[in-house]
Amino acid sequence: MTSSIVVVAPSLSLNNLSVAYPHSRMSSKLSSFVGLNHGFLRCRHTPRVNMSVSVGSETRVNDDLFSNYNPSSSFLFPGQGAQAVGMGAEAHKVPAAAALFSQANHILGYDLLDVCTNGPKEKLDSTVLSQPAIYVTSLAAVEILRAREGGQQIIDSVDVTCGLSLGEYTALAFAGAFSFEDGLKLVKLRGEAMQAASDAAKSAMVSIIGLDAEKVQKLCDAANEEVPEEERVQIANFLCPGNYAVSGGVKGIEVVEAKAKSFKARMTVRLAVAGAFHTKFMEPAVSRLESALAATEIRTPRIPVISNVDAQPHADPDTIKKILARQVTSPVQWETTLKMLLNKGLKKSYELGPGKVIVGIMKRIDKAAEIENIGA
Repeated sequence: MTSSIVVVAPSLSLNNLSVAYPHSRMSSKLSSFVGLNHGFLRCRHTPRVNMSVSVGSETRVNDDLFSNYNPSSSFLFPGQGAQAVGMGAEAHKVPAAAALFSQANHILGYDLLDVCTNGPKEKLDSTVLSQPAIYVTSLAAVEILRAREGGQQIIDSVDVTCGLSLGEYTALAFAGAFSFEDGLKLVKLRGEAMQAASDAAKSAMVSIIGLDAEKVQKLCDAANEEVPEEERVQIANFLCPGNYAVSGGVKGIEVVEAKAKSFKARMTVRLAVAGAFHTKFMEPAVSRLESALAATEIRTPRIPVISNVDAQPHADPDTIKKILARQVTSPVQWETTLKMLLNKGLKKSYELGPGKVIVGIMKRIDKAAEIENIGA
């Protein structure tokens, strides 16, 4: 899988090519944002690297802008499955966090904070509700961190971010690629589109505990020999050693569960999701996402945002749009992402949002990794 989408044009004008370096050193490290001011997210800017080429009347950003990034501090955002009744309970104590929920209510048309804090669980667990709930609660956690002593310094120190599946949208919002409002609208549509795709064909997901990726692949291969093509399964989430999620048709998933013990899996856990996320079963959602993304203003992130699709940061807004559309049908490369960040020298990470799923995954990858959960 390539790390970027290359646009080839017959005529390039380099007249507008510009590179600006921060006054301290050449770096793509940029401070982060979030913070509500009169209903709009405000940004805390530091000098940024800006490299673009003019193609006719259009300006395209060099998608390799962040290719040589050196991470030291990261924000990691959770995905669907992290939700729990009671999340968001701390938001009312911090005005900027409470304001995010208030703004979300106007966009969504219902009281999101009430659903987060009071449930019922069945309602919060639905794809159409859990995705907006996690997105808003995670950004509210940023505001809760900002309000605590030393919190702004932590936020300003972050030089890379990423999120697990849905969390990639949160990471992009945090990095200023799109506004809070636009991100929420995209997440709302994403949840609706994924639910509709799930309703169109019976499918499911299951976590395989205790096997490495190679053995999980062999388990999938064995299951696929016994089911028709439309029921086949694949690894959908590469989370961490010993924990990989498999998606596919219900019959295929049932065969995986039946065979898992013979492959020495410790256990299987059927996931409470609507369908086979990150597989071809989500293909009906792609066109809806493409249309919504085409109508959304996306900017170059201020810091690298690592994609779930190829574990690479992207700078070009058009490429980001294409990557996000592909994300719902592509396996999540989370294990690769975290290992890569650690190998590049990442020193400290923060999980922002409900639950402690990412903390647990990080510790499975590297017990010595320094990571802190900031809830909301």
